[in-house]
Amino acid sequence: MKLKRTSLVGLAAVLSIGLAACGPGASSASQQKTGPVSTSVGSKKITLTVWDQNTDQGIDQAQQQLNSAFEKKYPNVTIKRVSRSFADLKTTLKLALSGDNPPDVVQANQGYPDMGAFVKAGFLRSMNDYAKLYDWTSYYPQSLLKLNSFSSDGKTWQGDDLYGVSQTGELVGLYYNKSLLAKAGISQPPSTLDELDADLAKVKAAGTLPIAYGDLEKSPGIHLYGFVLSALAGSQSVQDLVSSTSGSWTGDQEVQAAQTLSDWASKGYLTQGANGVSRDAAIETFGKGGAAFTITGTWQEAALEASPQAKQIGFTALTPSGSSTPVTMGGEGLAWAITSKTKHANAAAAYIDFITDEQASQTLVKLGNLPTVVPADDKPATGTLAADITTAYGTISQANGVTPYLDYATPTFYDTLTAAAQDLVAGKKTAKQFTQTLQDDYAEFDKSR
Repeated sequence: MKLKRTSLVGLAAVLSIGLAACGPGASSASQQKTGPVSTSVGSKKITLTVWDQNTDQGIDQAQQQLNSAFEKKYPNVTIKRVSRSFADLKTTLKLALSGDNPPDVVQANQGYPDMGAFVKAGFLRSMNDYAKLYDWTSYYPQSLLKLNSFSSDGKTWQGDDLYGVSQTGELVGLYYNKSLLAKAGISQPPSTLDELDADLAKVKAAGTLPIAYGDLEKSPGIHLYGFVLSALAGSQSVQDLVSSTSGSWTGDQEVQAAQTLSDWASKGYLTQGANGVSRDAAIETFGKGGAAFTITGTWQEAALEASPQAKQIGFTALTPSGSSTPVTMGGEGLAWAITSKTKHANAAAAYIDFITDEQASQTLVKLGNLPTVVPADDKPATGTLAADITTAYGTISQANGVTPYLDYATPTFYDTLTAAAQDLVAGKKTAKQFTQTLQDDYAEFDKSR
């Protein structure tokens, strides 16, 4: 079964941020004492405890099917699944990993806050040996593997040790309701931030909520700010900023992006009291036709395809000034990692390979998900949400238009950015105060290196 690698070439290039490309396996780093690796899971009855954050509609269904298929293939292995929301996983995984009986397999968020901290603490097992065994280095573009890599001491993101592989591809984009745009006199979705601003005013004047937005879980604040910043600054500037190559969090475009969000909130373009509204409630509002737009990730595809307004919903991203193609935040989903204390590393690796391979990608697509490597025969019907998302993923990644998630930047950046984003939308921080908060966090990290 052939997979579509072309849509990932540009994505791989753009996400190789500021570091030399050297493939997993170059470092002896942690030199963890591991037994011989094998694709065999043996015949002894074992239980694999797996923690994931695949709680959204389509990916949850896919995970259940993949787990069942794995158990059918390996009847001696039982999967004990613990599924938590992203926010819950962020707060509970470290404690679970530090205990005497940690999970065998976990989904770990990339960047310094989670994966880097877990590697530094010795909680995760290097997967360089399994990458060779299962040929992940050929299946995935090298730079996507680099996103899931660190130095063995956890101090350098995109180092030489691989600590996971990802199951899904991701873009944060602008979902829009075609009928509500038409009601406001808008004939086509916006392609630039200026056009979006103009459309928001028209939608508001037509009596419709412009953007359904809920930030109770805090992570949507990263997506909202990252989406706007990418549309203003362009891919290279954001890549350099997150990787500490160049730029400043208090730069002109960073402040302008923050001011845009502040203006949206003050003009009533966002859901009122958004900090107390859940992400799922905002998606439900949009899916029922209660708002013209929502800004979130491709992981909501299945939920929106099942919504009352499904046939009216489209997906797009914005094009910065000076660019010919859209730019937006994204990359790949959380990494599937093997914990250092597992007694079943071979079975854990077999499981990870099974749920991320070519056949798994077909299961993901059928249930409304975007796999990291898209099947070559995946051709959604023209005019559907699935077609919009698949086309955008290919076009944007080919054009090097994907920017990394901003919270990768420092070990504390997730907490700093999410709290500051809530304050910005609530009017408790100005745009300059918001960006200074981010710069202060980065400065502390820079001093510690």
